[in-house]
Amino acid sequence: MSFKTTLLTAIAAASFSVPAFAEIEIHDQYARSSNAMAGAAFMVIHNHGDTDDRLVGVSSDAAARVELHTHIEDADGIMRMTHVEDGLDLPAGGEIAMVRGSDHVMFMGLNAPFEQDEVVTITFEFENAGEVVVEIPVDQDRAADHEGHDKEDDHAGHDH
Repeated sequence: MSFKTTLLTAIAAASFSVPAFAEIEIHDQYARSSNAMAGAAFMVIHNHGDTDDRLVGVSSDAAARVELHTHIEDADGIMRMTHVEDGLDLPAGGEIAMVRGSDHVMFMGLNAPFEQDEVVTITFEFENAGEVVVEIPVDQDRAADHEGHDKEDDHAGHDH
């Protein structure tokens, strides 16, 4: 097979995978770390497709372990962070809002502390859309409002 034929075959194969990526939109993403060992990433994931999907995993070279996490209230009324082993539903036309105090990406055993304005690359794995690679800027100063939603214009550097 010639180089030209190989290149055309690769381009054709890539064009078939584009629609799945086009249906998943990830925006308003940022990461932060609380110390040299752990960090988290937050964002909004939209499913613009007509088919329900499910976020089943996440990976990154930035840490020894990367997991989907959420917060659940225990019997004593205390919020506890927990690994979401079964993934997160992403309905057709819907979204997953990954915000502090709720669903998020957790990095454990960071290879290096997250530094302001660096970029962390992660790969999301969806049941239907497949893998989606996202670059996430580190923003250590970003604050959250009272509902846990992130505010881009508030750089006070504290949580409410």
